[in-house]
This record gives sequence, C-alpha cells and structure tokens, in this order.
Amino acid sequence: MLQTKRLSDRYTIFPTLLSTSANIQAAWGTFLAAACLVSLATPGFAQEGPLNPTIDVGVVQRFGANASDSLVLKPEAGDQITLQFKQGEQERTLTTSTEVKVNVVMQPLPEPKVTERLVLSTHRSFESAEDSANQWRQQGIEVEIAQPRQWQVWAKRETYGTPLLRRLLMQNLQSNGSRTAFIDTHVQQQEPQASFTVNGAQLQSDEVSIDTVNDRLEVISNRDDHGRRLYGGTFSFQPNAYGTYTLVNHVPLETYLRGVVPHEIGIGAPQTTIEAQAILARTYALRNLRRFAIDNYQLCADTQCQVYWGLNGAVPDTDRAIAATRGQVLTYQNELVDALYSSTAGGITAPFSDVWNGSDRPYLRAVVDSVQNVWDITNQPLTEELNFRAFINRKSGFNEEGWDMFRWRIESPLTEIAGDLKAYLQSKKHPLANFTQVKQMEVLERSPAGRVQRIAITTDRGQVILEKDEILRALYAPNSTLFYLEPIYQQPSAPQAKKPAVEPAQATSSPSATPLPTTSPAGSSTTATPSPQPTAQPSVAPVLKGYAFVGGGLGHGVGMSQTGAYNLGDLGWSSEQILSFYYPGSELQLLTNAITYWRDPLQDEEPVAIEPNRLESTVKSLSTTKSRVNESIVDRLQPHKRIW
Repeated sequence: MLQTKRLSDRYTIFPTLLSTSANIQAAWGTFLAAACLVSLATPGFAQEGPLNPTIDVGVVQRFGANASDSLVLKPEAGDQITLQFKQGEQERTLTTSTEVKVNVVMQPLPEPKVTERLVLSTHRSFESAEDSANQWRQQGIEVEIAQPRQWQVWAKRETYGTPLLRRLLMQNLQSNGSRTAFIDTHVQQQEPQASFTVNGAQLQSDEVSIDTVNDRLEVISNRDDHGRRLYGGTFSFQPNAYGTYTLVNHVPLETYLRGVVPHEIGIGAPQTTIEAQAILARTYALRNLRRFAIDNYQLCADTQCQVYWGLNGAVPDTDRAIAATRGQVLTYQNELVDALYSSTAGGITAPFSDVWNGSDRPYLRAVVDSVQNVWDITNQPLTEELNFRAFINRKSGFNEEGWDMFRWRIESPLTEIAGDLKAYLQSKKHPLANFTQVKQMEVLERSPAGRVQRIAITTDRGQVILEKDEILRALYAPNSTLFYLEPIYQQPSAPQAKKPAVEPAQATSSPSATPLPTTSPAGSSTTATPSPQPTAQPSVAPVLKGYAFVGGGLGHGVGMSQTGAYNLGDLGWSSEQILSFYYPGSELQLLTNAITYWRDPLQDEEPVAIEPNRLESTVKSLSTTKSRVNESIVDRLQPHKRIW
C-alpha cells in the first residue's frame, strides 16, 4: 500500500517448500507438510496450464480477543450459506438464506486456567523471527513461530510440555548468556466461546466450515481493521494458538490476487507496473505459505503478509494485469525468489542482510533507483557519513522523485523517544526497561547501501543497542532505516547578572550624578571609586531536547520500490524489465510442479536435538534437591488448572 506510514513493509519472505514432504518434516516437523502440499499435483498427472492452488488466508485474526467482537456473514441475494460443525460426536449441517451472526460469549471457568509459554525471542517481522528460529534450531532446541500480536519464537509446546522442562531449559539458556528468553504466563478467569446465530437459533462451536453456492460471501466486522468486505472462496472458523479464533478464507490463488494487487500498487499505476506487482504478489504468496503453520492456516491479510481485501476494490485494470500474467512467477535457479517489495526505497534498494539477519539473496542487491547515473555506489559507498548525507540531500534524478516519502525530516523529542524505547523494552522484558531518561543517540554502523545497522541509545540506566529492522520496531519517528541523526538543542536563557550592592556613601541620585568627593588618609580630597559593573556570566551550554531523523524511503526498502516502478512504467518499461531491474539475475517462469517454493537453510545440517526423554529423567533427578529448578514458581501455580 503506497505512501502510508509503516504500512508498506512486505514482511514476506520464505514459505513453502515444494520438494518432498520428508525434507519438510526433517526441517520443520510434520505440521508443515499440509501447507507444502497445496501446490503439489498428483504424480504422473499431466498439468494443463499454470497451477492455481487454493491458499488459506486468515482474514479475521484473533477474533474474541475483545468481548465485543462480532461478525455478520451475509450471502448474496438468492444464495445460501451452509454451516457444517460437530456437536458432541454428531456432524451437523445448517443452511440459511439469511445472514449469520457470530459473537463471543465470555464463559466463566470453574477454576483459573494457567497458560504458559517459553518465549525465546520477539521480533518486528517474520524474517527476523525466522532467522532467530533457525539459530535456536542449530542449538538443538525445537521451536515454533507464533504471532500473538508481535512475532515470537516459542520453545515447542509439545516438546517442552511441563513447567519443569520449561524452567530447566530457561535456566540453561540464562546460564549460557541468553537475554531474550522469558516465560510468559497468563491466568484466565474466563475464556471466549464463539456463538453463531442462525435462523434465530444459537449454537456454540469452536470449528465451523462455511460455504455458499456461488462461493461469494460478505463478511462484516465491527473492528476497525476489517469493516465490510466481499470474498470469493469458502471459509473455516477455527481456534488459534492464543485462545481466540481465526476466520480463514480458502481461496484460489488467482482470485486472491484480485484482492491484493489494487490495494498494494494502486489503480492509477501504469499497466506494466501493475503486471509486475501481480507477478510479485503471486510469487510472494506461494513462498510464504508456512507463515502461520502454528495456527493451521498460511497467510494473513495485512501488511505482515500482503494487503488482501477480498473482491473489494477489484477493477478492470488490475484484473487485466492478473489475467495477462496468469501463472507467472519470479524465480532464481528454479526456486521462487523472496519477492519482497516496499513503498519507497529512498533512492537505493537494500540487500536482504541490511534489514534482517540471515544470508543474502543474490538477486536482492543494492540498486540505485534511477535510470540516470546519479550515484556511483562502488566509488561512493554510503558507509561514509559524508557520502550518505550528500546522497540524502540529493533530491533529483531518481525514479521516486516527487513522492512524499522519497525524502523526509522528522523531529522527535527525547520524551517521545524514551516512551517508544520503554514500550519496546517492556515488550521484550529487557533488564533496562525501567530507565527514566534518554541521554544520547548515535549511529554506530551503516551498510554500504546506507541503511543503519546499529544505533546506540544511552539512558540513565545503561546503553541499549538496536539493530536493523528492530530500530523501526523500537522508534516510531523514522519511516525507514535510511536516515542520519541531527541533534536538536535548546539554548537556555542566561540568568540576569545581579548588580553589586552600593555602599550608602556611594549612592547617587541619578545615573548621571558625579562621584562624591572623599577624604584620603593623608587628608587630601579625592574622587570616590566608581562602583563595579556587573561581571560577565559564563556561557550556558545548550540543552539536548531531541533528534531529527533525516532520511528517505518508507518501509524496509528491499526489492521493488512501488513508487520507483511507477516511473519505469511511465517510461515504457515492460513488467519483465521492471522486475529484472529490481531483482537482477531473476527469471520469469510459469508455475509448475518443477519449481521449488522454498528451501530450508538447515536442511543439509544435522543439529543435535535435545531429547525429551533425557530432559524428563534429568528433571526427575533434580526434583529431589530442587537445586536447579525454580520450584517455588511451580508451587505457586499448583492450585490452578494448567494448560501446558
């Protein structure tokens, strides 16, 4: 989505491996196999035309987090809704031609329920969480990626299924220097229960399949993040990993694109630019199908994936672009590329590792976003601060020239910076979260493409180092990591100098009066010494009040710049030329079974796994002494019903 603060980051990048399910299971466990099979055809089946797999998109996430959450499911005129669900062991089916209402009933629990998770790390984006998960896996720890609100890496609940196992793991992590892990405990007195009103009757069920004859359904939500939208395909209403629900849209890929492309690129873009966006959106979706494996669906409908608003907003121009590129995906060495894109790159795109940890992709390079020779990145690397400032202060000759977010200057007072940082540290349960004052900020490291890699924030309790995209998670002011800092000072007014007291004998009646004569010790008459003038005060040092973030771009800046692609389309470039410019070395292909969706970077490695049985026996031996496990915490939880 163009030119909307923070809404243009396409936190997309890795999903579905289309090699064999055995490889997937070895890398991530059997829960990924279903996601990967979406695009597999039956062996020996002759493929006719490009594949058009059905994908699973969570269009309403965390339903029931608020007791006031409600949905209305409305068929088109002349159509019917069919609901299938289980009551006890009995399968039931209800059909209606009227709307179905979904509400939440908060059910009191007979006794408190404790839910506990061992959170290994928290992140702004899936990419960062993915890299962190791989690092934990290399240490032999089984993990799963979750998004209760922000992205988190959890110790796998099935493996570390008891309080003692989690505390043993936590203690081992802390003894080895981990500062990101914590145990997240929630005690519930009540829990949400979904309630459906059909033909005036109410039913309660946690899992419901929803279908219409015409495969079109209007979904009306009372939440601001959704509103009223019309979708194609079928639906499931299902529980997630956080004690709430998800409404999942099962939709054919090409139909899904009708709800993505107009909202991502805008309906006023040149036709070839829209075509480039359609190819990227198709590639992006297929590569990211494992993103929500923990919740039993594949993609979300907001900027943590791609903006998807169903059939709302579909227009002939974007439909033509989708049809013209039907089945086309962008590949590198027969594997789908990480089809990242952002609103505005700020004049230069970023390599993958400038924004996230993990290995670079050969087709995601630093590309000066210009068809003119405006900057030589080889001879004028932006690691040099003077070069970088000169680059940012250059405002002409770029593809993004004229767009609001191409260049910007945003001032942020220290109080705002402190508030942002404190909220960030508290979300991570950081030991410095109780600071009260920010004293200084400094860019410590910048990449050759100009992106800030590390920034130091000095507080009254110590120094916090932020890296890469975590900078944007911690600080609201900058629109991207392509910026430099300008301190903002306030010159305090100097206190007025006090005039020395005048002796009564020296007082004058007016400023023009002459000094009075006095008698010297020798008896001679002399003129009195004038009273001393106020002494000059020492200069007062200016006081730091905040910082200005001076930079360019909106979003992560990796891959295609949507605003830059507007200019290339206006210049007559084809969609293939646009994609080759932003993803050098990539290739357009039709989607077939021969293309690999994603490769697990650890699939060739054999991490030494922690054996649950060995951990259990270790815990049993420790339970007699309680010397290494914090049993007091476990004891305090004993009266509650536990969901571990």
